[in-house]
Amino acid sequence: MFDIIKQIYLNSIFYDKKISSNITNDLKYKPSPYLLSSIVKIRTKKFNIKNFLYDNFWTNKKLNQIQLQKMSNFYWLFSLDLKSSKKSVQMVIKNWIEKNYKYNSKNWDFETTSKRIISWLSNTQLTCDNSINQYQKDFDSIIHKQTFHLINQIDGERKLKNKLRGVAAIILVGLSYKNEKNFTSKGLEYLKKIIKHTFDNNGFLKSRNIKSSIFFLKYLILIREWFKESQSEIPNFIDENIFNLGQSYAFFWKNLKFDPLFNGNNNSDNKEFDDYLKRLGYSFKNNDYEFSNYVSLKDKKINLIMDVGPSPNNKFSEEYQAGALSFEFVSNGKKIFTNSGYYDEGNIKFKEISKSSAMHNVLIVDDNSSCKFVKDSMSKFEIKDGLKTFRKNISFEKDKWRVVASHDGYLKKYNLIYEREIQFFPKINKLVGVDKLYSKKLIPNIKFDIRFHLNPLAKIMKTQDRKSILIEMDTEGWRFICDNYNIDIDNGLYFGHKNTYIENQNIFISGIKDEKNINIEWELNKI
Repeated sequence: MFDIIKQIYLNSIFYDKKISSNITNDLKYKPSPYLLSSIVKIRTKKFNIKNFLYDNFWTNKKLNQIQLQKMSNFYWLFSLDLKSSKKSVQMVIKNWIEKNYKYNSKNWDFETTSKRIISWLSNTQLTCDNSINQYQKDFDSIIHKQTFHLINQIDGERKLKNKLRGVAAIILVGLSYKNEKNFTSKGLEYLKKIIKHTFDNNGFLKSRNIKSSIFFLKYLILIREWFKESQSEIPNFIDENIFNLGQSYAFFWKNLKFDPLFNGNNNSDNKEFDDYLKRLGYSFKNNDYEFSNYVSLKDKKINLIMDVGPSPNNKFSEEYQAGALSFEFVSNGKKIFTNSGYYDEGNIKFKEISKSSAMHNVLIVDDNSSCKFVKDSMSKFEIKDGLKTFRKNISFEKDKWRVVASHDGYLKKYNLIYEREIQFFPKINKLVGVDKLYSKKLIPNIKFDIRFHLNPLAKIMKTQDRKSILIEMDTEGWRFICDNYNIDIDNGLYFGHKNTYIENQNIFISGIKDEKNINIEWELNKI
């Protein structure tokens, strides 16, 4: 009901008057398009859009809503040839303004509007240069109108990433136009508010989302470069948060060279972003082996990364996955054990599955995840019952690596504390794990499983004695052993690549807890 009333108001003449103005300020700053190259794919080979019917550009009935939004965000401008496309682009924009001068839900949604402002102002050689006076007046007017719209709607925007895009657009308008410092101030005010709300005391996102931290880093660097290029004073808090996010980027990407699949992350290639940072003179280092409750122990050949952190507050849990105490194990740049990744959009069932503990390399009690999620009216899965981690102990020595941590995710329902201890011995390439379940009061016959999800490229087979499993990954061979509990192979799903899935296999240990305290011992040896 609220959304219906909101749309009536946004389409009203009252709202149109509220966001309209007679501003005709000159552009004082024209940002370089290449500054967007960390966010927008900029083609090396440019194309042009000459010789087409301008009137039909926005009325093509063959375009679905997603295609129309992509056209309306104008990010395609970054791929156009400057010489041949300028006149055509300005005609397209002129037609867009004529058809969309007032708010409409199809082309004025928050994300699309933010991207459109950024694209128009980042491509002024196409959108503004050598234009006629009336066109420039209309262009300036619609820019300001859209900016007022963003300011009016930003508090109600549900998606954090869209809020950041909106803030960037508002700041850019303030930097670009004369006498519009109020937009810059307003944008910075919103940016401070977002950071205060979403960042923890260490400068990492409260959601514990690795991918989102990189997203924030890209936009904060972009905003900083706009300030720098326009010869405006760079706010100190932007530099401070770039440093903090840079520590995160160095820990999770620069040091690892692969994506750890925890809490909303997927496989990605950040090489182009690395090149972007190098061109602009940014260099981030982080030699710690623990950051924001993630542990990374590594040498030249082996990497062990583990999540030893608590679940976030439910407000920040939309992309959180119930993988506390799960780990990934990498040998010579290839994952042996990998978490299953995150399914973000489209299939709600896959999204729910990807958030479960069973899709991580961790112990599961009675087929239940360590956190309980509930779905709201927007199909968002947020935490209802979270968990805390404790008893954390990390040691990193030349001949022995060790990580120990516990969580209480099964305490409320099963009166159980789960503790995991993992050790690695580099000289003999041996990984040893002990998963422990503690209880003060015995609840008999509780089923448990421990899953070890394998790289989809790995080949596995049981040995004849059925007491171990052989793993082949490229030219390497590994043997997985568990002597005191049942061990088997199961098929699974891998969501490592965004919003797609393939089949993989997992090793699983299963058993029944019928004592107060039990230890499940397992090991992985290179052969």
